[in-house]
Amino acid sequence: MAEAFHTTRRIEFADTDMAGIVHFANFFRFMESAEVEFLRTKGLSVSLPWEGQKIGFPRVSASCDYLRPARFEDVLDVAVRIQSIGKKSVTYAFEFAKGGETVARGQVTSVCCRVISDQQFEAIEIPMSIRAKLEQSNR
Repeated sequence: MAEAFHTTRRIEFADTDMAGIVHFANFFRFMESAEVEFLRTKGLSVSLPWEGQKIGFPRVSASCDYLRPARFEDVLDVAVRIQSIGKKSVTYAFEFAKGGETVARGQVTSVCCRVISDQQFEAIEIPMSIRAKLEQSNR
């Protein structure tokens, strides 16, 4: 299995709901933040120039399973792994833990796209230079 990238996330008051636990939708923000941080360590981003054009990795699927509550001031360990790399897509697996206990697990799939205009995207194969950096993480 691929080595995980780890980061932390401190739960802020604004992340919580009236019950005092993290609102479920915030885990999707946390996953995006961890993904961007992971890509930054590889010299990549979800939006970057490539051969004179702009490419991006918009999300096409996202899910999250919640196992335990997280609360204000908790510090979560966020593990990011590349679950799979396809011709045009990459799927990330996320695990959120508090004190060694899993709080939530999520998954995000992004597709490599050429940005044609501000409103249009065209799916393309992941360029070899980018694929090589992603695959380094999957060994």
